[in-house]
Amino acid sequence: MKTATKKPAAKKATKGGTAVTKNPVKKSAVAQKKAVKEDLSKTYNEFKEFEGQQYTGMTIGRSHKWNYDAGVWKETKITPDLWEISYAVTKRRAGHAPEGSGVPVGTEYHWYIMAHQNVRKLNANDYTTSLAGLKLKLAHKRADKEKWSLSGKTQRKHLIEFLQEMIAQLEKEPAPLDFTYNENHYLGEAIPIGQTCHDGLCEEYDIILNDASMGIIRRMKKGWKIDGIEDKKFVDAIGNAIVESSPK
Repeated sequence: MKTATKKPAAKKATKGGTAVTKNPVKKSAVAQKKAVKEDLSKTYNEFKEFEGQQYTGMTIGRSHKWNYDAGVWKETKITPDLWEISYAVTKRRAGHAPEGSGVPVGTEYHWYIMAHQNVRKLNANDYTTSLAGLKLKLAHKRADKEKWSLSGKTQRKHLIEFLQEMIAQLEKEPAPLDFTYNENHYLGEAIPIGQTCHDGLCEEYDIILNDASMGIIRRMKKGWKIDGIEDKKFVDAIGNAIVESSPK
């Protein structure tokens, strides 16, 4: 009669004399991260729909973060309050684009920027500066094409429509803000960003407090956010003031 014998157990790989075992949790997390990247790459170029308009690229609500090289900003005074500006720089993505996503190298874009620039003098030659506002895509040019997606005339028409929308929004009565935070009293207004408003509820507002521009506040899944303001409780206090002043 044959007697069953156990095969000798496979030895675990060792590193420096210490047994090394694979971590299934870590492996699972890596696989999950890879799946997310593949999904982002796949969905980036898929057709999506927003309020009846088809589009491709980043999904509405997601964000980019860029680091700018040392650029050159030039400005020329036209009137006592109006300046002509130009700015040239290379911007670099903070992180990496999902493999296979994005447009081909050589693609160009034409944006129109409407923003607040807040500046504070530090000394004779140095200033801090921050920018908060909106940018509108007027046209693009594919890497393999010679012509832009829209003619100059049509771009101007779209810009006029956008500016008219902004003027109409500015002429409406904003949400009044009146609250106290850390023993400081704040008065101001929240101007809705009309393109983010649906059924009387807006996701973003341009905030003015005590006559100073604070930037654009965004309604998040949990609380509120203003880029550049680290005090989360202060930002939530602004958001709560918006909710309290909104029509019930």
